Amino acid sequence: MLPAGTSRRSVVLASLLGAILIAVAVALNISWIILNWRTGILLFVGGISFLVLIAGLALNTAFLVREIRRSEHHDAFINVVTHELKTPLASLQLYLQTLQRRDVAPDKRREFIEIMLADTERLQSTIDSILLAGKVGSSRRPVHPHDVDLRETVEECVAIARTRHHLGADELQFVSRVDEAKDAVIVGDLDEVRAAIMNLIDNAIKYSGDTVEVVVELASRGARRLAVNVRDRGVGIATAELRRVFRRFYRIPGGRGTGPKGTGLGLAIVRSVARRHGGRAYAESGGHGLGSTFTLELPAKPT
Repeated sequence: MLPAGTSRRSVVLASLLGAILIAVAVALNISWIILNWRTGILLFVGGISFLVLIAGLALNTAFLVREIRRSEHHDAFINVVTHELKTPLASLQLYLQTLQRRDVAPDKRREFIEIMLADTERLQSTIDSILLAGKVGSSRRPVHPHDVDLRETVEECVAIARTRHHLGADELQFVSRVDEAKDAVIVGDLDEVRAAIMNLIDNAIKYSGDTVEVVVELASRGARRLAVNVRDRGVGIATAELRRVFRRFYRIPGGRGTGPKGTGLGLAIVRSVARRHGGRAYAESGGHGLGSTFTLELPAKPT
């Protein structure tokens, strides 16, 4: 994988070369036009050639920069996925070899099994994220949409997250601000919507620090939209980073524990799911240390 400094230098070099070529082309064409301004046909041909040349150089420069960035993203993806697959596999192998070669006390054996189950869950989560990222990479609508009860789905996701992260109801709360007499139904792919909500909740918990205070809120946005707001009191996000967080592989510094784990695809999946369902996803924060709110907004089923 190319170092970050090398990639940046490549982008700067390609951009600088393109700028120099464009400047030379501009100077030559302006000089030529000035010298031949009396000849109408030559002036017309020169003007057209000038525009074509400039457009070609600009497109070539943009293409080079895009390919460099694409190569950098590809290398980042391989590096992250390799780490996320090898780490739990190495842990599983170590504990299995220990159980095979030694007599382990029952309490220690139970501890090993719990760790191996957690590693297996991490592997499954990584594989699921990769498969789902490939599935929702297109902006096309879900192939077989169904009615999805958003209230029920959010409650289910909150319950799963409490169990997975060993949290109490006071640490991870669910609040419905949609009238109980009204349906909270959307039309879409249940698995995709559930995965998007789980990613938002897991992300909020991951970046909450040592004290988790996460509120998941279901609310109405007018008569035609429903919103899932996931609010935390964690590390917060700088204003300049609010749009970047939905890019693939982008990570906010300061996650829970030794550092953020995962493929870096979670929020990118949320945005892709929102677009496929005709909605949007966005983030709000007061800045570092002030927590953040992530919103998944989807169109309600027409009544």
